[in-house]
Amino acid sequence: MSSTQPHLRRALTLWDLILYGVIVLQPVAPMSVFGVISDRGHGHVVTTLLLAMVGMLITAFSYGRMARAYPSAGSAFTYVGQEINPALGYITGWSMVMDYMLNPLICIRWCSEAASAFAPEVRPWMWAIVIFFLFTGLNLRGVKTSARVNAGLATGMGLVVLAFFVAAARYIFGNPHDGFAFFTRPFYDPATFNIGAVMGGTSIAVLTYIGFDGISTLSEEVENPRRNILLATVLTCLVIGVLSAMECYAGQLVWPASQPFPNSDTAFVDVAKRTLVPLGWITAVTLIVANFGSGMAAQFGAARLLYGMGRSNALPAKFFGAVERKRGIPRNNVIFVGVIALVGAFLIPYSLGAEMLNFGALIAFMGVNASVIMHYYVRAKEKKLSNFILPLLGFLVCLLLWINLSRPAQILGGVWMLVGIAFGAWKTKGFRGNLIDFNLPPE
Repeated sequence: MSSTQPHLRRALTLWDLILYGVIVLQPVAPMSVFGVISDRGHGHVVTTLLLAMVGMLITAFSYGRMARAYPSAGSAFTYVGQEINPALGYITGWSMVMDYMLNPLICIRWCSEAASAFAPEVRPWMWAIVIFFLFTGLNLRGVKTSARVNAGLATGMGLVVLAFFVAAARYIFGNPHDGFAFFTRPFYDPATFNIGAVMGGTSIAVLTYIGFDGISTLSEEVENPRRNILLATVLTCLVIGVLSAMECYAGQLVWPASQPFPNSDTAFVDVAKRTLVPLGWITAVTLIVANFGSGMAAQFGAARLLYGMGRSNALPAKFFGAVERKRGIPRNNVIFVGVIALVGAFLIPYSLGAEMLNFGALIAFMGVNASVIMHYYVRAKEKKLSNFILPLLGFLVCLLLWINLSRPAQILGGVWMLVGIAFGAWKTKGFRGNLIDFNLPPE
């Protein structure tokens, strides 16, 4: 007697995937981190975004290729664990935990800073507590954001970006400037250019592209996944990179790097206000909504990742692997991530939190590029040099950006990794046993 198991429909086209990717990365992505990149890169925001895009395009290509090899499991720690070594897969997963947990932290920090501009009598730390309870309360109720709501948010963000371009053009051409050099300084300003500063800014600019790997989790619902996952991942990075560079180019023309920002964390709001005061407030609200949605989703994503690692016995299963019966959610993990994010928002500046997030993400990206080399070159019968050179270039670019993170981010990120490695070594008696069941469904 045979039975037909339910399965996911392959209904998503290439353009559906690209739209999903743009929604996840957000059309307003560079606005939140604009001031931080400007400070670190000595004003070369556009240059840092374009350099970061090059590295992310190569890594996106690697993600797409690994999605071909593992069409039902889109996870960096799966690729590394299966292709290189289970212990390294665990370490990659541990870096991803930091990545996931820091996202709600920096979102709480940004939203609380921006919200205090609307109500100065309410201190940012008070807003942080309110946002923590909103994040955690909604996630404990199992609230899901529909595709229509996401598409609506993306449309709203797109309209704000379009309005900014119009207002910025009106401001730029309505005010005097010093000729051709004025339009080239966002790319290269000889008075402030420093290669170390630009690379440091580029290591932060990577934050704009974080999330493109989520496209690979839709492999089972896509028409021709072996082709479309790769194309959508690369094209999403390209679209976001070009759009981000255009937004920041206009922003730097409106507010030259020689003029300090009142608050680097919310600098783009001041840029928008300079073009048109009401647009500044509209931009602030849009970014609060965008960061709120991103932070809430990231909190649940982190809770889900911790649940996956708890269920596979990589973390204590009694706490992290538990699911609340009524709503079927990892309640312990949602609360745990929320508390960590709230405490961290009090202690860690937005810029440092962003760099620490990239610390974990870049480790995962290096792992994916290395996995491509192992799968398509080392283990392949036919040794094509292109299967070695391109992912090696992606690995080296990510390594260079990782090295150029600030010293505090490297120290704190290093401490996090050492704790994870020590725990893994203790649990497996020197990594002699597997910490993660790589045959589990994707998280």
